[in-house]
Amino acid sequence: MKLKILLFSISVLFFSGCTQETQNSLSRSLQNWTGTNGVLDVYAGNKLVHKFIKIDKLSTAFGSNDGKMRPYRYGYGIDDIDLDGVVDDGEKKVYFEFSDYSTSYIFYERYPSQTKTKNKQ
Repeated sequence: MKLKILLFSISVLFFSGCTQETQNSLSRSLQNWTGTNGVLDVYAGNKLVHKFIKIDKLSTAFGSNDGKMRPYRYGYGIDDIDLDGVVDDGEKKVYFEFSDYSTSYIFYERYPSQTKTKNKQ
């Protein structure tokens, strides 16, 4: 029992001593490791211009030599050409990158109960 309390106390002190950016970085690492069923909507002004679905993770780029964060993110997902949120014939899994500075985007998780299905008749 005392060991559990000690480990819990050490964890609380560790996370409270971290800066917000360090906590966010740790959270991103965990998120990248676990993966999600993500959707990335890309906007030009207020118009949706591109959509990637079934993204398993969205990662922040880090430099190979200096280890510093780069100003872009990347991942793999289905290129939803018709923007309907459904994987159609001809829509394939692709690699993508986008800038954190110049791209208007929303990344969110789609739960299985929210996934659309097409009725084939």
